[in-house]
Amino acid sequence: MTEPDAGSDLAGMKSRAVEAGDHWVLNGTKTYISNGILADVVIVAARTDPDKPHGVTLFLLERGMPGFERGRVLKKMGMKSQDTAELFFRDVRVPKANVLGQVNRGFQHLMQGLAEERLIAACGNVAAARVALDLTREFVRNRKVFGKPLSALQNTRFKLAALDAELDIAQVYVDRCVEQHNLGQLDPVDAARAKLFSSELNGRMVDEGVQLHGGAGYMDEYPICRLYQDERIHRILAGTSEIMKEIIARNILD
Repeated sequence: MTEPDAGSDLAGMKSRAVEAGDHWVLNGTKTYISNGILADVVIVAARTDPDKPHGVTLFLLERGMPGFERGRVLKKMGMKSQDTAELFFRDVRVPKANVLGQVNRGFQHLMQGLAEERLIAACGNVAAARVALDLTREFVRNRKVFGKPLSALQNTRFKLAALDAELDIAQVYVDRCVEQHNLGQLDPVDAARAKLFSSELNGRMVDEGVQLHGGAGYMDEYPICRLYQDERIHRILAGTSEIMKEIIARNILD
């Protein structure tokens, strides 16, 4: 979905596919694509009805198709074991059999999966934040400051206590969303709430973890440092926090 000028706002998509006999001709660029180098098949969203903001179709692009090129592996802050790449499509002839779903209904197909994607992100956020809390708890118990463990200082205790409480509350809400999803009843707004709250909480937890580790938290050899780098993206991917707020605001205000 993501392009240089279109991320969370799919209406800004510029990739185009034009019908030509028994195939489509695809042109465009995608960026920040996870596993873009390793993937043998890529689902590409492209505009097929220029007169409609959401006139988008999904296509299955296969490795080796003429005109389908992969760019450089992008250098990232974190999640470095997963490749993230640019993809280029120059007059790629895509057989009509490679259309995924219905023509001009790609946007609707994508919307059906976005709530689940945001719920998956929320589950990961809560899990990662709990790991960060466990790492930090272990560190502050062993780190000595002014002759006593860092965990004995009220500042440390109160910060971790507050985060632990928020984490438990987040877990309960996310678990409830999972139950609703399994019943086929997950409200997209609830998924947005779960993604927003859990990603912001995760960000605060890894940041506080680095702070309580002191200088050690800035060193790559400590897991909390790498976790901080990996988790920063979660306030951006699957819809930024700002987009989540807009979804929630529309529900309560419009």
